[in-house]
Amino acid sequence: MAAAHAPIGWDGIVAEPLPPGYSAWLMIAFSNLTKQFGRQVLFLDASFQLNAGEKVGLVGPNGAGKTTIFRLITGDETADDGVISVPKKLSIGYFKQETHDMSGRTVLEETIAGSGRLGDLHHELTELEHAMTDPDRADEMDTILERFGEVQGEYQQSGGYEIEARAREILHGLGFEDSRVDSDVAELSGGWKMRVSMAKVLLGKPDVLLLDEPTNHLDIESILWLEGFIKNTKSALLMTCHDRDFMNRVVDKIVEIDAGQLVTYSGDYDFYTRERELRSAQQEAAYARQQAMLAKEQRFIDRFEKHAAKAAQVQSRIKKLDKIEKVEPPKRRVVVPFEFKKPPRSGDDVAKILGVTKKFGERSIYNNFDFEIHRGERWCVMGVNGAGKSTLLKMVVGVLKPDAGQIKLGASLKMGYFAQDSLELLNPEFTVNEQIEHDFPLETISARRSLLGAFQFSGDDIEKPIHILSGGEKSRLVLARMLFDPPNFLVLDEPTNHLDLLTKEMLVKTLSDFEGSMLFVSHDRTFLRGIANRVLDLSGDTAKNATVPVRGPVPFTDSYKAWVEYTGEEAPGVHA
Repeated sequence: MAAAHAPIGWDGIVAEPLPPGYSAWLMIAFSNLTKQFGRQVLFLDASFQLNAGEKVGLVGPNGAGKTTIFRLITGDETADDGVISVPKKLSIGYFKQETHDMSGRTVLEETIAGSGRLGDLHHELTELEHAMTDPDRADEMDTILERFGEVQGEYQQSGGYEIEARAREILHGLGFEDSRVDSDVAELSGGWKMRVSMAKVLLGKPDVLLLDEPTNHLDIESILWLEGFIKNTKSALLMTCHDRDFMNRVVDKIVEIDAGQLVTYSGDYDFYTRERELRSAQQEAAYARQQAMLAKEQRFIDRFEKHAAKAAQVQSRIKKLDKIEKVEPPKRRVVVPFEFKKPPRSGDDVAKILGVTKKFGERSIYNNFDFEIHRGERWCVMGVNGAGKSTLLKMVVGVLKPDAGQIKLGASLKMGYFAQDSLELLNPEFTVNEQIEHDFPLETISARRSLLGAFQFSGDDIEKPIHILSGGEKSRLVLARMLFDPPNFLVLDEPTNHLDLLTKEMLVKTLSDFEGSMLFVSHDRTFLRGIANRVLDLSGDTAKNATVPVRGPVPFTDSYKAWVEYTGEEAPGVHA
């Protein structure tokens, strides 16, 4: 049977009746879904349902088909077989890792314009208001007024007169200041345009939110705001995400793509990892028992297959073995261990920042700032948008010069700097393997393959041309190059952007034993908890019990976890 799909948009229809047993509150269902690309089978008789109000995390290794699930729901892809059921008039908001051309509007106008039906009504009302004051259209006035009344009625009934206030609230939550909200959207960088794309989806208040890696381009303050927004929305949610804390706080169900099947776990991400490990252990035990039984039966067959007196028994056991449903060994994605070299020892004084002042125009970021980093310290830099986190890192590595003061680096220092523009250091004409061969020509093939495996490059992945790699794959390759011959002072600006959960786990394990020093910015709380043994709070001392908070940069000489306890905040201004 060919796959049936409900053509959806703002008014999808159910292509076929729902299979028996599905919930009356169901919103979207896959039944016996099969999907194949060339020789790769993504799904085979897979079934899944998303019910009203559910918050579901979609997990699986790269290439398993997570984005394909979204595209099947939206109708951008069709299944080879099975039924995809979408109720009539279901509204769907889909945030994906790409942006369309944005120009000719302010950030606010662009957000409202892309928010679905309510945004369409908003802009039609604006056009009708202009038309009513246009003397050249006086002969159309009756028609214009009639249409204005219809649109205004629907707009008011749908809460349209609050749309601008809600749009500003969402944009503020995603990190936009008022000046940016009212500026030209075309002036934004790619990352900020992604935030506009997300604001459009959230503003539309759809029945279902499809979010593909929503935290990738957000800072920690915006991530925390988004957590609260999603928990409070009535929309059902299906999302992929590489932020463990975010998943734990937002989802109540996990759906894993596993060997072509969609396996459901009723709980958060931590529950899923525990339950998956338990199921895996049970399957491994069942597999071992069956293998022992099969070996025993095979020994009997081999021993007596030429004995006439045992012929009937031998044939009976052969038939029995043919009928047994074989238990498959569990499939595991594991973190490949890799022993990184010990970095050379630096001096005790790693960096000294003495009386540094830095301004951008009239805006003062640092004013007579003093700060020191000593060997073995791993400083995370916290601060609200615009506080100067990346600016500090760039001044320490010499990419930016302070307006006044000086930065002194210590003796025997070997620095490694990771920033998003570090990805440009890769040669797009090389494959992954060729890049590592070029960088480390004297290393053995085994050592290079172990390095790539630790950063989730294995099999055919190592022959991928660099110019086709995703942002996450490029980040992994840059980090692999840096840590293979590790510096003794790492300066990292959002090193976990785009990294999947397994690579983050490996990176935390590696860097928690790192014997050098670190200065870094990260929005990932798992990374912050696992690595930081010092916190530089650029927003000031905001302890829970402080009567007069200290303004300006304040060093906190304990871990990020202790800083959260001390301030009551997971990020400056955002309470835990």
